[in-house]
Amino acid sequence: MAATRSAPARQAGPAPGDVLGHVTLVTGKEEFLRERTVGAVRAAVRAHDAEAEMAEAVGSDLTLGSLGEMSAPSLFSSTRCVVVRELEHLPEESVAALLDYAAAPAEDVALVLVHSGGPKGSGTLTKLRKLGPVTEVKTEELKASEFPQFVLAEARMLGSRMEPSAAALLVQAIGQDLRALAAAVDQLTHDFPGETIAEQRVSQYFGGRAEAKSFVVADAAFAGRRFEALEELRWALDNGTASVLVTSAFAGSARGLARFKAATSRGRGARDADLARDVGVPPWKIRTLREQVKGWSDDGLVAAIRAVAQADADIKGAASDPAYTLERLVLTITALRS
Repeated sequence: MAATRSAPARQAGPAPGDVLGHVTLVTGKEEFLRERTVGAVRAAVRAHDAEAEMAEAVGSDLTLGSLGEMSAPSLFSSTRCVVVRELEHLPEESVAALLDYAAAPAEDVALVLVHSGGPKGSGTLTKLRKLGPVTEVKTEELKASEFPQFVLAEARMLGSRMEPSAAALLVQAIGQDLRALAAAVDQLTHDFPGETIAEQRVSQYFGGRAEAKSFVVADAAFAGRRFEALEELRWALDNGTASVLVTSAFAGSARGLARFKAATSRGRGARDADLARDVGVPPWKIRTLREQVKGWSDDGLVAAIRAVAQADADIKGAASDPAYTLERLVLTITALRS
């Protein structure tokens, strides 16, 4: 039976013997942790053989022939790392071939299968989990309360320490983007080696991330999380975020949802990368839009765009109380979401 583990904040890389001749099954919706796991497997293979070849494919294109071609030794190296993304799109006729290979993988090949989460392809996952050479790494999305712990773990893995209050402040300043949080911790620990990172350092470097905070407010509102959006709005305004940045973030979110809805209704962009190009957002943002759009009708989005435009006009005009205008906008947007 396959071994299973959850991806920690930053995993000490696996040994070459843990991945070569084995299958690493990466599941879950958290893109950053999925990519970190893939990178760790590749690093382990390169540590074993600097000349090792790297190959990639997507599940929809995988056949017995293509898998054999990618895993076969070449003239330059017998060691290979093969990454198959979007396993959920694996054709039914290719499942048996993949299972046969996963049951007895080539000893010089590290096969990484990446499933993006969701019910599609769950039957294949169940069969893979029963195979001895398969190790599953689960990359579940973090709960809001777990982000400060993620930050603290990042600092520890980089040989540094951070005060819990500083970790919480960093999450408030950056938002719940694991990639941005990891980069921020990396910067702080390298700029202040041997120092326990306190709130003052976080404020010094990231206290001005007002624009990023505005998008946290907008994301919460368009997802229907009324109380969270109001709380984030008050925090942002109390810390000097300009009201116009908030309405700008709301406008961006409304446009993104409208474009996403149009792209998916046309049946375009089955893959996140294709959708991202259609919508004009980074690929990681597609997951957020996919969750948000579930509660939005066409009429609701039209009304939301009008509400944002009106709030923006009020803010830039003679609004006597910008905070009231923005709170009313939050309440309007969350009420429009069905």
